[in-house]
Amino acid sequence: MISVQEALNHVYNQAKPLAIEEVDLLQARGRVLAAAIVADRDFPPFHRATMDGIAIDAAAFEQGQREFPVEAIQPAGHPQLELQNANHCIEIMTGAMLPVGCNAVIRYEDIQLEDQVAYVQLDTVTAYQNIHLQGADEKEGQTLVNAGTKITPAIIAIAASVGLTQLSVYRLPRVAVCSTGDELVAITEKPQPHQIRQSNSYMLIAGLAQEGIIADRYHLPDEPAFMAEQMAELVKSYDVLLFSGAVSKGKFDFLPQVLQQLNMQTLFHSIAQKPGKPLLFGKFDNGVLVFGFPGNPVSTWICYQIYFRAWLYRSLNITLPTVQAAASKTLTFKPALTHHVLVKLINEDGRSTAIPVNTSTSGDMVNLMQAEGYLSLPAEQDTFEAGTLFDVQLF
Repeated sequence: MISVQEALNHVYNQAKPLAIEEVDLLQARGRVLAAAIVADRDFPPFHRATMDGIAIDAAAFEQGQREFPVEAIQPAGHPQLELQNANHCIEIMTGAMLPVGCNAVIRYEDIQLEDQVAYVQLDTVTAYQNIHLQGADEKEGQTLVNAGTKITPAIIAIAASVGLTQLSVYRLPRVAVCSTGDELVAITEKPQPHQIRQSNSYMLIAGLAQEGIIADRYHLPDEPAFMAEQMAELVKSYDVLLFSGAVSKGKFDFLPQVLQQLNMQTLFHSIAQKPGKPLLFGKFDNGVLVFGFPGNPVSTWICYQIYFRAWLYRSLNITLPTVQAAASKTLTFKPALTHHVLVKLINEDGRSTAIPVNTSTSGDMVNLMQAEGYLSLPAEQDTFEAGTLFDVQLF
């Protein structure tokens, strides 16, 4: 039995840079950039008005002028106009180019417009007020978004603004999710008293979808020969196989021996942690990785979060989302194991507090849905006072 850190080291050692592919801009949300997005022009590309109003030469105001005849209107999206008389003004719309000869914008709210004359009702006007200066955000050629960034809708907008119709992203792994066990029936079936519906595989599929991975789902009955035949095919088609169940020491937990028959190298098969002690991790000669999660829902979910996501995020060269939070109460755990505690978070006055979710057993999926993340209690200590700060990994 190895420690959590030793297990994570094994997982990290199997992480490797993923291939790069081009995807359409609107298909890129949630993916990870493989190439930086660079400004093809200044941001903004011209001095632009940030308010609807009039554009003037501030020097005229400084010299005491308060009445400005309107020469023209500068709409957004139209070529730049030029102020012909420094004592006049040009009406201007938000987002429009600042006319040549103007260096200040006064809001409509601060003028009275009568018979094409703007009467300014301010005591002070400063140069470049209400103007977003050219290049104030970024200059042409500067990096707008670094490679290794997870793509958000805002980044989609930035990419569109520099004319990109496709983005270079890291290819996501091909993943198969396999539930195991004769006690499981399809969710469309009515289970017998001794049966339950499949749910863990759906949970994992949904978790993978949050990472942008569209996984395939399989179910393997407790038949070693069938399991071996099916898995031999899966190893040819996927990069990662996720199993839920059949990894403990029960007489019908055939998965470890079947994988061994198929020449999988076992990297570890027992971790000093709760939940998820019998977690299995291995690899095949062709590089396919296997994560065998214990079958109880909480164990499956915790192990997926800690180990599979650690491998995925290390391969993508990004950081798992975490937040520092204070324990809401004293936490005690006696066995010399790392204890992973499901928590929900509350935020008050800029501070986060982690409230443990009371799961009755590792099979308590009803309370699992309350959890927003988990914190880990190190094995070297058995009591953690209320207020102790933890790094909470978010789901």
